[in-house]
Amino acid sequence: MSASTTLHVVTVFLGDGGTGGNGLGVFLEAPGLPDSTRQRIAADLGFAETVFVEEPDGARLRIHTPAIELPLAGHPLVGTAWLLAEQGSPAGVLNPPAGPVPTWAEGERVWIRADPGLAPVFDTRQLASPAEVDALQGGEKGVDLHVWAWQDEAAGHVRVRVFPDEMGIAEDEATGAAALRLGQQLGRPLTVHQGVGSRIDVRPGPEGTVEVGGRCALLDTREYRLP
Repeated sequence: MSASTTLHVVTVFLGDGGTGGNGLGVFLEAPGLPDSTRQRIAADLGFAETVFVEEPDGARLRIHTPAIELPLAGHPLVGTAWLLAEQGSPAGVLNPPAGPVPTWAEGERVWIRADPGLAPVFDTRQLASPAEVDALQGGEKGVDLHVWAWQDEAAGHVRVRVFPDEMGIAEDEATGAAALRLGQQLGRPLTVHQGVGSRIDVRPGPEGTVEVGGRCALLDTREYRLP
């Protein structure tokens, strides 16, 4: 890479009416960066996750939060799949460190299918009501906290907030990995309403996998000077 490269900023898991959405930084051409450099860039940008595509043709990529690297994460994979398609290079499979992740589009939504057992582990707690979820003032030190409550159990609607402190994130607006885990736990289609207005669609996949999908949009494209 040269001294600067192009950064795409995508918002992922937009809610109905265009609300919410979780910001994601994506470098589509980022071969050969040392682990420490990628981590420093992710911390500098401050997005919940930043993606570095190391091999565009094979969609091989790395995912970093501001504090750590993740082998698998939902909103970075959905957002990168959407961006690659928008750039004219759609990928049927993404290749993060955890292994191949199929991806496809259905209407406005981009989907991924993954083994929830490969996703980051959260301290997941069911609360009695959406009001209790909304009343939380923050997470807990050293805990990747994932709280949820039924909004409408018959319809599969859940209210969710995620506070992944160990990942260096105070509160995540939309967390695909937590949605994968919750989809495995509940074993049924879900509509996850997270953060200030994000929506994640969840459903069981074949052979124990879970599928998560959502709407994306491009927020910005700019040059970024490498450290």
